[in-house]
Amino acid sequence: MLDKFVTPIIKPLLTPVVMLINKSGITANQLTVFGFLVGMFAVPLLAFEMWYGALIAIALNRILDGLDGALARYANQSSSAGGFLDITLDFLFYAAIPLGFILANPAQNAIAGAILLATFIGTGSSFLAFAIAAEKFKLDKPQFKYKSFYYLNGLTEGTETIALFVAFCIWPQHFAIMASLFAAACAITIFTRIYGGYHTLKQQEANISKTEATNG
Repeated sequence: MLDKFVTPIIKPLLTPVVMLINKSGITANQLTVFGFLVGMFAVPLLAFEMWYGALIAIALNRILDGLDGALARYANQSSSAGGFLDITLDFLFYAAIPLGFILANPAQNAIAGAILLATFIGTGSSFLAFAIAAEKFKLDKPQFKYKSFYYLNGLTEGTETIALFVAFCIWPQHFAIMASLFAAACAITIFTRIYGGYHTLKQQEANISKTEATNG
């Protein structure tokens, strides 16, 4: 929900850093993999209840995630392979963070964490499934033209998820309640994406059929 407002603010701030990285010869894909490894380091830190160390790893992961796409565009390295690598590692990172909190306190966090992971699967699968269909129909990307795939909006997007992870690290004793509330918000996102995506694609198919009938 907030990505479309936050992204235009952050993008100009990344440009000077991207220029320096580009001069060093580092590629966007290398930055993607490095950022993922940094983010995954948060899992053992969370498991051992090193909350602020994990918070630093999470923050660095998100900064690097913003930089890799900006670097790809700046250095003309944008590609479908890079977009695939980026989104795949992003979803693995998103799933790993709740796992870290479950490992830290299974008795308190396991059920809420499992529900949250299930809804993450729902938001991710609905997001990616629509992106595949949108590519088939060549749908415009009005809000995120720089993305290598169609970005389907929702109540819970990247900005909200990172805010949640930060809150988890600051108030880990409240993980269960925050995870449950966010899972409910994710459920709303899943419903709206399925409903909106289905009807959008049905309309596209109807338009194509009408055009073919007219031309035929």
